[in-house]
Amino acid sequence: MRLVFAGTPEVALPSLRALLDSGRHEVVAVVTRPDAPSGRGRRVERSPVAALADERGIEVLTPAKASDPVFQARLEELRPDLCPVVAYGALLPESALSIPTHGWVNLHFSVLPAWRGAAPVQASVRHGDDITGATTFRIVKALDAGPVFGVVTERVRERDTAGDLLGRLAESGAKLLLSTVDGIADGTLRAVDQPEEGVSYAPKVTVDDARLDFGTPAVAIDRVARAVTPDPGAWAEFRGERLKLGPVLPVEGGGEGFEPLAPGEIRVERKRVLVGTATDPVVLGDVQAQGKKRMSATDWARGVRIEAGERIS
Repeated sequence: MRLVFAGTPEVALPSLRALLDSGRHEVVAVVTRPDAPSGRGRRVERSPVAALADERGIEVLTPAKASDPVFQARLEELRPDLCPVVAYGALLPESALSIPTHGWVNLHFSVLPAWRGAAPVQASVRHGDDITGATTFRIVKALDAGPVFGVVTERVRERDTAGDLLGRLAESGAKLLLSTVDGIADGTLRAVDQPEEGVSYAPKVTVDDARLDFGTPAVAIDRVARAVTPDPGAWAEFRGERLKLGPVLPVEGGGEGFEPLAPGEIRVERKRVLVGTATDPVVLGDVQAQGKKRMSATDWARGVRIEAGERIS
C-alpha cells in the first residue's frame, strides 16, 4: 500500500522504520510538526521523524495545521491508501481524515478505552497500573474513540519511569502497527468498536503536574516522580529555588532506629539523602539545582550544607 506516515518525536521512529523496511508497503511521504527550537541554545531543529525521512530521501510535509488547504491538496496528490499515525501531536480535521482510501490508523500507547488523550503512559505509571499496552485504531472525530484493529499488552514494572515504559511500547507497538497495516492491505482485518465502559482520560502533563508534594504518601510521590521522568521532570523548591529531582525510592520505616521525619524534612546520611512524607520517607536520587549540573543527592547535600530541620517544599 501507498502510505503517508504522520509522527513527530523519537517514539515514532520504530514504527516508521518498521514500515520503511517491511518490503510490502511504500512510504511516499511523512507528515510531522514544523521545525522548532530545541535544547539550551534553542536552535531550530527538525523533528526526529523529519530527520529520518531526510535520511531515507522521503518527502516531508510540515503543515502548521492539518487543515491547511495546501497541505491537503498535496496529500490528495500523493494518493495514499492509508495514513499510519504515531504521536503526530496535532488534531486531524475530518476533511483530512477522508483523503486516504482506508483512513488514518493511530498507534496509541494504552489499552483503549483506558487513558485516551495525550499522555497515556504517564497516566498509567502515575495511577499504579499493573498492565498497560498499545492499541491500533481508526481515527475518528472523537478523541481516541475509533474502532480498534489490534492490541498488545505490557506489564508495568515496579521501578518503571514513563520513559522506560514508553521505550518498550514503542518497539512492541511498531510490530503491532505493521501487522495492522498488513491486515488492512490483505483485507483480513476488521476494526471492532471500543466498549463504552472503562473510558478514562490522560491529558497532557504540565510542569505544575510534575511538582512533588511531600505532604502526600511516599507511594504517591514515587509514582508521580516516575511518571514525569524524563519529561517534564519532577521538581520541588528548596531555599526558594526550583530543584529538579530524579525518581525517588520509598523506604519502609526508614530502617532500624530511624527517627521519623516531618513532610519535606531532609536528613543527610553517609550514603543517602532522605526526605519525609506523609508516610514513609523517600530516598532522593539525582538532583539538579538551578544553573547546576545533575548530580547525586549526596553530592548535592554536601555542597549546599543542609541544616538540621531544613525542608523541601
